[in-house]
Amino acid sequence: MADKAVYIRQPEAGRYKFNKEHPFDPIRLTLTHELLEKVQAIKPEQCITADVPASDEQLELVHRPDYIAAVRELSGPSPSPDAVKRAGQYGLDTEDTPFFAGMHDAAAAIVGGSVLAADLVMSGQADHAYHMAGGLHHAFPERGSGFCVYNDAAIAIAHIRKQYGVRVLYIDTDVHHGDGVQWSFYADPDVCTYSIHETGKYLFPGTGFVHERGIDAGYGTSVNMPVDPYTEDESWLASFSETIAKAAAAFKPDVIVSQHGCDAHAFDPLSHIHCSMRIYQAMPAIIHQLAHTYAEGRWIAVGGGGYDLWRVVPRAWSLIWLEMSDHPLAAALRAADANEPLPAAWLEKWTDRSPDKLPTHWLDDTADWEPIPRRQEITTRNKQTADIVLQQL
Repeated sequence: MADKAVYIRQPEAGRYKFNKEHPFDPIRLTLTHELLEKVQAIKPEQCITADVPASDEQLELVHRPDYIAAVRELSGPSPSPDAVKRAGQYGLDTEDTPFFAGMHDAAAAIVGGSVLAADLVMSGQADHAYHMAGGLHHAFPERGSGFCVYNDAAIAIAHIRKQYGVRVLYIDTDVHHGDGVQWSFYADPDVCTYSIHETGKYLFPGTGFVHERGIDAGYGTSVNMPVDPYTEDESWLASFSETIAKAAAAFKPDVIVSQHGCDAHAFDPLSHIHCSMRIYQAMPAIIHQLAHTYAEGRWIAVGGGGYDLWRVVPRAWSLIWLEMSDHPLAAALRAADANEPLPAAWLEKWTDRSPDKLPTHWLDDTADWEPIPRRQEITTRNKQTADIVLQQL
């Protein structure tokens, strides 16, 4: 019997937009959804609209009441001078995370979508749930950070812990360390946070080192796999597959929540990792198998970063749903050296709007990519880091 997977749309997520120049652009959601539609990957019975925003009670599972109040005050069309003056206290006056009109409603709607995904899986109504508008993993209890106002991933996990009392494995594959989620559960022995990311030596948020392992009863349940700049597919996948397999085996989760920022791609403008679409084809398959091995198939996936809006995000985020829903394309792309063309109708619609030439296939042709200098040195360092992580587990 096939797994039941649900695809959650959040109409209000399109309002989560800081300004015209900001790299976090909700057009990513439209591009991805339409790509999936063009390959007929979303059946009507699979698609659920999330129309209930998170309540204050749910937001307060992670965020302080004064922070939520500040977000509300700054969300109006004309915030008071006093609210604007205090925005800096809450991390909402930076170039990365500036306040904007409608901010609270849009962010709370995204949290509501991730909580719905959690409930659908934990109640047994679905085996897997995908909410690609989620994944805002940098927000802290008292402040916004890194394009993130409310931390929907952390709130969904806290909701699962409160309502269902099960052990949660959080897997973060964004190129930036999943700091907000890690620190939210740093002392919790029933939440294991795993993050693979570009090392914080060179990239925001400057954390996620192997020595960050948790505290008190939660010691050992924080797992970090930092990789070197210019890491390529083979080294990234080896680092990920070995360390996440051992982390899952050691922790034995009841449910997996995964965050799928797709900014480790070579085209992404905000990082230095040099991977191709191949990791985004392989990664969901690995997580899917772990969910069935340890969690009776329970798997909740959310989106995250990804700033090559046209060439990378639509393919990467689509590949998650193709794997989660057991679409034939996912099976076709698992074969060595396999590739499939993107739908012509999607390319025709978006080619003229894209600032870059759109790819024609699901996976990248890396034959003409410029070789990375010191490739062996980078691979060796990643292997050394992975060995340390494996020894700690």
